Amino acid sequence: MASTVASAVGMLWAAMTLAFLAIHLAPGDAVSAVMGEASNPDLRAKVEQDWGLDQPLIVQYGRYLGKLLRGDLGYSYVRGESVSDIVFGDQMISTAKLAGVALVIVVVVAPLLAVLTAGRRGPVAAGVSGLELGVASAPTFWVGLVLIWVFAFTLRVLPVTSGTELQRLVLPGLTLALPIAAVLAQVMRGGIERALEQPFAVSARARGIGALRLTAGHGLRHSLIPAATLAGWAVSSLLTGTVVVEEVFGRAGLGSATVEAVTYKDLPVVLAVALLTATVYLVVTVVVDLAYLWIDPRLREAR
Repeated sequence: MASTVASAVGMLWAAMTLAFLAIHLAPGDAVSAVMGEASNPDLRAKVEQDWGLDQPLIVQYGRYLGKLLRGDLGYSYVRGESVSDIVFGDQMISTAKLAGVALVIVVVVAPLLAVLTAGRRGPVAAGVSGLELGVASAPTFWVGLVLIWVFAFTLRVLPVTSGTELQRLVLPGLTLALPIAAVLAQVMRGGIERALEQPFAVSARARGIGALRLTAGHGLRHSLIPAATLAGWAVSSLLTGTVVVEEVFGRAGLGSATVEAVTYKDLPVVLAVALLTATVYLVVTVVVDLAYLWIDPRLREAR
């Protein structure tokens, strides 16, 4: 347990440090990004002093670490607000809603596609597989634009900016979820097909268990282990995908706040988002490790 906590703290420190170095090594500086290159030199010097940017990099890094250990994430250079209010306020709630809707779609669509097409041959199965490959390979913004064109402009069944909050979440949620669901469906289908070749599946067929029941009741469970292995990637895709999706659909959230922070080199906000992302990734990793024990009871005996 102690080693797990130490490893988690080390990863959070590494994520924060890399983000700190990356934003400082990027071209330009925060003062110029906010005030412009032609700003008054005296005013620039005053702002740099107020923000602590006149100090050596190692001193800035040490000060930030000290504040972080006290739970102080600082203030945004651009908005002048507490970073905690920006990252953990309405922005986070909006992004959490979008990620939650996308997660529900992934959990429903990926297993459904895998079960319905596992072991099948023919044009339908080939068409579904080709569609999955196309969606998984397409840029997220392109998927969003296609969905807007089809469902909002052509069929006029889903709004982009009007309607209720749930209606406005459907298209962004689909945009975020479909590429992830396509990859997971392919992985789960492969797991199901391998499971159906095992001796237990042959025995089950001999007892008269139907194909759909065998696939959904037994094959699907065996496909969860390779799918769970990709859980970290899926969560990372959800988090990074919100940046693009929120820009495409004009939604406020952590994604749009991150784009603004990176554009203006708003270091406190960038670091807070990096820490939040790393924390979520670590939590998901721990949950997946525990889920392995439920999926495959043999792993409990191994421990």
